[in-house]
Amino acid sequence: MRERGNKSLSCPQGTHEIYCCGARVRISEKGIEVLSEPTVEYCPFHETLYGTKKIDVEAVRESVEMKIAGCGFCCGNRVFDAEPVVAYGASEMMRLWLENELVDCAVVVCEGAGTVITANGKLVQGIGARLTGIIRTSPIQEVIEHVESNGGVVLDKMCARIDQLEGVRRAFDLGFKRVAVSVAGFQAKVIGEIRDLEAEADVLVFSVCNTCVGKADVEHIGKADVACASASKLLREEVGTKALLQIGVTIPVYALTDKGKRLVLAYLSEFKDKLVVFRTGRLPYLADKKGPKLKG
Repeated sequence: MRERGNKSLSCPQGTHEIYCCGARVRISEKGIEVLSEPTVEYCPFHETLYGTKKIDVEAVRESVEMKIAGCGFCCGNRVFDAEPVVAYGASEMMRLWLENELVDCAVVVCEGAGTVITANGKLVQGIGARLTGIIRTSPIQEVIEHVESNGGVVLDKMCARIDQLEGVRRAFDLGFKRVAVSVAGFQAKVIGEIRDLEAEADVLVFSVCNTCVGKADVEHIGKADVACASASKLLREEVGTKALLQIGVTIPVYALTDKGKRLVLAYLSEFKDKLVVFRTGRLPYLADKKGPKLKG
């Protein structure tokens, strides 16, 4: 196994499945297998990170290879860089909420560890900086050790299980009363189940990785506090119209509840770049030729 930081020798451990640009991808010691066609033809965020103007199976494969080589994704030498990557990302917001004590802990997902509970904002950012939708993952001992040594609790060290509902329950058992949890669009059904736990404590649900969501998923995502539109036209049309606040145009993020709006505004209050704020009679706010382009 290479030393941390020697990017050229990254080698995946175990088996992991993710979504990338709407394509399902398997990563293992055998290599990278793109299991389905990407549903996104162009994404400005993907172009910024990976230089890709047209997304096809080979572009997906190359971007995953770059993620493995650049930050040890799915590898024992995983790099946990806490620098911000996107302006309005879930990990960026959760980090600020934790550091400003607006929430007590975050329940997130990390490849090689599964569901993670932590009050360490830098760890949340390090996990989420270049993360994409994780469908399933395998335990990687070095990743689990890093998470635990930096104030994280791994829900299931034996199997690296992804279970955000159980993660929130574990957070409550650990004594946390204000919990932020990320839920991927393909697991959106669990949002309602998490809401049922709110008699015990306060939960903020951040819906992420929503490129491939269908109508049934969108109904559940409407119960979240904050939702990233990803590349989903359906989410823009059906969830964006219910938003109290939208930030961003290219890949918008919607605050759907007063709690979500309050915490998003708290994040913006410390945002370093210049902003334009204006009132509108309806959302979502869309701009021509902005945002991802879907195939078909």
